[in-house]
Amino acid sequence: MSQPTIENIVIVGTGCAGLTAAVYTGRANLNPLVLDGVQPGGQLTTTSEVENFPGFPEGIDGYQLMDNLRKQAEKFGTRFEQAVVTEVDFTSSPRRLVCAERTILAKTVIIATGASPRMTGIAGEKELYGGRGVTTCATCDGAFYRQMEVAVIGGGDSAAEEALFLTRFASKVYLVHRRDALRASKIMAERATSHPKIKPVWNSVPVEVTGVKEGAVSGLKVRDIKTGAETILPVKGVFVAIGHQPNTGPFAKALDVDENGYFRPAAGSQVKTRIPGVFVAGDCADHVYRQAVTAAGMGCQAAIEAERWLAEHGG
Repeated sequence: MSQPTIENIVIVGTGCAGLTAAVYTGRANLNPLVLDGVQPGGQLTTTSEVENFPGFPEGIDGYQLMDNLRKQAEKFGTRFEQAVVTEVDFTSSPRRLVCAERTILAKTVIIATGASPRMTGIAGEKELYGGRGVTTCATCDGAFYRQMEVAVIGGGDSAAEEALFLTRFASKVYLVHRRDALRASKIMAERATSHPKIKPVWNSVPVEVTGVKEGAVSGLKVRDIKTGAETILPVKGVFVAIGHQPNTGPFAKALDVDENGYFRPAAGSQVKTRIPGVFVAGDCADHVYRQAVTAAGMGCQAAIEAERWLAEHGG
């Protein structure tokens, strides 16, 4: 019986981090294998226009950006496989990644599985997400709402930060929260609630994003949890800021994660883990910046570290 192939490097995930890692390791003649996962291209594939990625002064469609990155990786010999990792064994050498169809053996692994934004699940949210008015990133999309009214859903630091950032562009920012005070830190809460452009909508929960028939957000229906009264906020953009869920589940037992499930890199590194030859990159390990360009940077770091590790260990 023939021995199973041992890959030099397996990259799990095809967002900016994973594909950048693929470009670098491909150029280093490491013949990387990339596992697509459940959302090839990552979160950017749902974004209609990206204006803050370096090198595109006119902006670029999110799907097009990821397709360009994929083609660039393929140019340097990257192979792609549609597979989802369900469990891993990082105690063995080579490392083992178990997928539904087969088990993959690898000398080095880069995990770039990203994070998924938590959504409210209300009517109209899914239909109008991604370029139609519902978004989870003010830094990415705030500039599209100049002199428009928008709503932010949430009450933590992230929601307060999103609301404050949006005041640079929007004419008014409704901050919708189910309680009568923000959960955010005191200083962030004070900044948000005292800003003249931010109008808190207390004791209220979102019920529906309106505008599905028109194909764009026309308002946000909210319900007062004390009175039951429903009103529609006349907004053109809805920013959901109730947190993200890192896609680290299959790896969480093998690697260190923090209290929110994000990978915790080894001391002194952004991308190394406590397991030699196993690296992390992008939003699955970064809960602070969560930008395409920072994910790409981490993918570059992980690729260079993997290349060095292979060189030192006979890869």
